[in-house]
Amino acid sequence: MRKIIFLFQFFLYILFFPLLTNAFEGPLQVKNQFPLFLNVNAPYIEKASIENSFSVSLSHSSVYLVRDSSEWFLGLDMEITELNLIFKRNIRDFIELGVDLPLVSFSSGFMDGFIDSYHEAFGFPDYGRSNRPDNKFLYEVTRKGILIIKGENGLIGVGDIRFMFKKPILKGDPAISIKADVELPTGDAKTGYGSGSIDAGVAVLIDKKLSEEIKAYCNLGVVFPGSLKGYEKVRLREFIYGGSGVEAALWENFSLLGQVFMQGSPFPKTDISSVDRMTVLLSLGGRYYLGNSSLELSFTEDPNTSGAPDFTFNVSFKRRF
Repeated sequence: MRKIIFLFQFFLYILFFPLLTNAFEGPLQVKNQFPLFLNVNAPYIEKASIENSFSVSLSHSSVYLVRDSSEWFLGLDMEITELNLIFKRNIRDFIELGVDLPLVSFSSGFMDGFIDSYHEAFGFPDYGRSNRPDNKFLYEVTRKGILIIKGENGLIGVGDIRFMFKKPILKGDPAISIKADVELPTGDAKTGYGSGSIDAGVAVLIDKKLSEEIKAYCNLGVVFPGSLKGYEKVRLREFIYGGSGVEAALWENFSLLGQVFMQGSPFPKTDISSVDRMTVLLSLGGRYYLGNSSLELSFTEDPNTSGAPDFTFNVSFKRRF
């Protein structure tokens, strides 16, 4: 509840703060780093307008979920670092082509002590985190006692590479585009770096100016995953996702951003509520502009405590050309 109140206050602030410019770059480049969903064509909110750009995005998350049901055991105690290299090319203002290359590392990390202090200071539950040693790695998924994923501590691997296509339908205000993407199984599914199958998705993207200084973004899409082909095969299911964000230009070189993202679970029903429920991500951040480049910082929380990291830090650099 505190997180929801804080987000509401943030949106009031950016709606009524006196603003000075109209430079807009799009929503925060944040995606869900929950390890079971990360490699299933994990979507993120995008703007409808197309561009020529190259961006580097570095994210770091903490994940803890150790639960079991009559069929499933999910042992997730790790920190995730992901480096995404994204190239986008505008072809004659007709279509945008893009490629997303992720490099991922699962590790025992270093933040458990800080997280324990954070939970204790604000009275938040720790979901059983204190029952395990600090910074002890665990990544194991089984179904009916049969191993599906067994992660390795500290390794860096290539994830599933994604190819993206964006076609403007309506230019101007509002701007509307259709986006489609295909993710190839380039990552190792047995150790959690990929799904082992081709995944695809399609979405509608909308940009709308609320004033000369404030712009809103809205996405609604669906992902059609293949099967998870780890040590054993698990049939995944399609899921719907959506999100909206607000970008407010505070002065000539700085914008403040907030956004909400939601998605369903691609996994079959596990009877573990932290996986089966709807995922909700709240992200707050800022973006600094310098010529044709921009630098953004953001922090993401999971108010629904379901299908998402405890929190995610992200820093992104983009160069437009």
